[in-house]
Amino acid sequence: MKNSDAMSLSAALLAATGSLVEDIHNGVVALGYTDLRPTHGFVFSRLAPSGATVTEIAEHLGVTRQAASQIVDELERKEYVERRPHPDDARARLVVLTPQGRRCTRAAEESAAEAVQPWIELLGEERLLALRDELVRLAPTGPIRPSW
Repeated sequence: MKNSDAMSLSAALLAATGSLVEDIHNGVVALGYTDLRPTHGFVFSRLAPSGATVTEIAEHLGVTRQAASQIVDELERKEYVERRPHPDDARARLVVLTPQGRRCTRAAEESAAEAVQPWIELLGEERLLALRDELVRLAPTGPIRPSW
C-alpha cells in the first residue's frame, strides 16, 4: 500500500468515526438526554453491562485517574451512575449504570441503529456486517475511546 493510500484510509476511518459519534450523540440528545457529552457515551460503553472501577475507566478513555474520577463525579451528580462496593476488592469501588444510565444506553443503541442506516443503504447490510467483522479482527479488544 502506498503512503498516500494509507493516509486516505486513515482519514476515511477517522471521518466515519467522527460522523458516527456525532450522529449517535445528536440522537441521544434528541431522545431527551441533553445534559451529556459524547465522552460520557464512551464511559457508558465501558460500564455496560457489569460496571468498572475508576482506574479501568481511566485506561479505557486514555486519561488520568483524576480526570476519570471527575467524569464519574459528574455522571453521579446527574444520576447516570453510582458507586458501589466492589464484589472482589474491598479497597475498590465499582461504578455502575443506574436505571437512568441504562435507559440512556438504550437510547444510544437506538441512535446508533439510525446512524448506520445510510451506510446500510449505501453498502448493503451484508457488506456492512462484513466490514464490521473485519474491523473487529483489526482491533478485537478496543479500547473504544474518544480522540481528544
